Amino acid sequence: MSTIRIEAGPFAFTARLEEALAPKTCAAFRAMLPYDERLIHVRWSGEGCWIPMGDRVFDLPWENHTSYPAPGQFIFYPGGVSETEILLAYGNVRFASKFGQLPGNQFLTITEGLENLPELGRMILWQGAQPIRFGAPE
Repeated sequence: MSTIRIEAGPFAFTARLEEALAPKTCAAFRAMLPYDERLIHVRWSGEGCWIPMGDRVFDLPWENHTSYPAPGQFIFYPGGVSETEILLAYGNVRFASKFGQLPGNQFLTITEGLENLPELGRMILWQGAQPIRFGAPE
């Protein structure tokens, strides 16, 4: 089991790669590490934040996919109907785009620091984008 350290805004989290449930998605994400970006609040999906990745398309199958990630779960949408993105749920989420509801591959789950997610979500909603850094697996 691999864990990843995540720094988002002023908070630090530890997360587990869901390698048994989403092996190809985890491998694609691992290849991107370390990964620095900005986390912004979602537009259509509810209590979540996302990393838009634009037109970058990943050739990934559906694996461990959901439209309803639980708080602390990251989903990866590999592109297609909508733009490629990574989404983090901090509360109730129904993953969607301007085209409607979408599935995403749930590949990463926060295991430490979960209690700080609601505050991070509110900070991003009211103060704007926050930096996020995914470290190399431990």
